[in-house]
Order: sequence, then structure tokens, then C-alpha cells
Amino acid sequence: MSFEQYWEQLFSQVDQLNELISAYWHDYSHMGTWQFWLTVALLVVPIIILCFTVDKTRIFEIFFFGYTVHMLWTYVNLPLERYGLFAHTYFLTPILPFAINMTASVLPVLFLLTYQYCTNHEKNYYVYAIVLSAIMAFGFASIEEWLGLVVFREGMNKFYLFLICAAISLISYAFTRLLRRLTDKANRSLS
Repeated sequence: MSFEQYWEQLFSQVDQLNELISAYWHDYSHMGTWQFWLTVALLVVPIIILCFTVDKTRIFEIFFFGYTVHMLWTYVNLPLERYGLFAHTYFLTPILPFAINMTASVLPVLFLLTYQYCTNHEKNYYVYAIVLSAIMAFGFASIEEWLGLVVFREGMNKFYLFLICAAISLISYAFTRLLRRLTDKANRSLS
């Protein structure tokens, strides 16, 4: 098959897949379903809570941490969705990634607030992050699965979800601490 033929076939398959996803959304995940409104709430409510609870004196550092969690979760979730390993069955729109409410709001805000709490009160972030990862993977994901909001396939399970969640939170912590160290060092050299 030639280069052009591959791309023509890929575009054709993508068009068919997009039509199928749109048809599914219009039948099962539209604005007239409770699942759609739960998805909206999971996107909006954590952001509203964050507006009132974030430590504004450290907003850049804390938001950097949350942004790192968001980006890492988004990049990890894309192949999970693409290969059908872990799918959110109800979503805001067929255009955005299906788990945008989780990867852009729920998970970043929960871990961001945990990071803020631990650093403000000199608590061990690693312990809190592991506990929160377990709660999200074994508790929240179990509820989502029971409600039919997520599907695990092809060997993907809650333990792997826990490992991913813990790894992302610890990597985000390491990046943020590195940024903090570099910022402190730059500030000291300017003084």
C-alpha cells in the first residue's frame, strides 16, 4: 500500500469512527441524560471549590503542580482510550477527550489541594498521594464502574489505574519541587 493509500484509508476510518462516536453521544450521552450533567458537575464543581481554597500566596507553584497532573493524565488517558483499555462511556462532547472532566478537573484539583495541604502543614506528600491514588482507583473508579460511567477492558484493572495515578502524582511532585528549587536558587542569586 502506498503512502497516500494509507492516509486515505486512515482518514476514511477516522471519519467513520467520528460519525459513530457522534451518533453514540446523541443517543446516550447528550444533555438530556443525568450522566451528561454528572460529567458537567465533575468538570465544574472542583474548579469552583479550587477558586475558594487555593493558597493565593503560592498560586504559581500550586497551579504548576495541578497543570502537571492534568497534562500527564491527559497524555496517559489518550492511549488508554485509543486502545480501548479504559474508557469513559459518557462525555461532554464527541470532540474532546472522553475523560476531560477527570483529567482536567477532578484529578488535578484533588492532587493539587493535597499538595497544598501537605506543603502548608509539613505533612508527608508521598503518603497522602498514595492514599489518594488508592481512593481514586479502588473507590471512585469502582463507583464509576458500578454506575456504568467507565469500562475496563483487555486486562486493564483498578490496580493498574492505582499505579498510574500514583506515578503521575509523584512525577508531578518531583517536577514541582524541582521548579521550586530552581526558583529559590534564582531568587537567591538575584538578592
